[in-house]
Amino acid sequence: AQMADLRSGIERTRTQIATGRKIERGSQDPAAAAQLRSVARREALAQVEGDNAARLGQDLGAAADEVEAVSNLLQRARELAVQAASTPLGPDGRRAIAFELEQLGQELFTRSNAVSLTGEPLFAGQSSGTAFTRDAAGNVTYAGTPESGAVPVAPGTAIERGLPGSEVFQFDLGGTPTSAFAVLGALTTALQGGAGDPVAAANASLAGLDAALDTTGRATTILGTRMAWVEQVETQQAERRVALAERRSRVGDTDIADAIVRLQQSMTALEASQSAFARVSSLTLFDALR
Repeated sequence: AQMADLRSGIERTRTQIATGRKIERGSQDPAAAAQLRSVARREALAQVEGDNAARLGQDLGAAADEVEAVSNLLQRARELAVQAASTPLGPDGRRAIAFELEQLGQELFTRSNAVSLTGEPLFAGQSSGTAFTRDAAGNVTYAGTPESGAVPVAPGTAIERGLPGSEVFQFDLGGTPTSAFAVLGALTTALQGGAGDPVAAANASLAGLDAALDTTGRATTILGTRMAWVEQVETQQAERRVALAERRSRVGDTDIADAIVRLQQSMTALEASQSAFARVSSLTLFDALR
């Protein structure tokens, strides 16, 4: 029985060395097996959280890039409005400015419906559809939800996916709800001949353009703060992954050096037992032949 136990122990140690795993079956060490299952569950959850944080960082970065482009676009529109309001222009000059403003309006609408790398709208909130729609008359309406939804990235921590378009492109002007689309569209129409005093209309548009720029400025700050938060979370995730890997190694991985020592000791003990058995067997046979 002793030699059988030694042989079993040697085989187990050889398997541990070959596989690098200390435990082959949970019955060998139930407590350690339970710890390994707990670590495995936490590692699986950490993988999901890591994937969430990576995608969230990409979405926030894409949204921030779009908002920056919108801010530049609105700044150019403001420059054109100032030019239209301060420079004596004839009909041709106003039409030239209106043409560029019309192009900016098209770009603004396109950027408001920008999508992430996975094809999801950046500014539609929790909706999977188009963020903004435009009717035949050119009126733009927000079609998304008022909230973007939060993404779990760590135990007890969830970060907003982005910003709904209503918080990027819409705002109040003098207590009246409006949007960057409406301000830009009204200025374009006025310079195309739709206003009796296009200079006054250009002057009046500056307040709306400034409000639109303030709104995108706030959006840029919010998105930047969330991106920094995601980076901090990703650093913490990396630290947790290392800690979990170390714990899994302590509990479940074979200490090769220790295992080799134990193997040598067991083999020495087995050889001694076999020699002793051989001597005893020889003596017993000798006694039987006497």
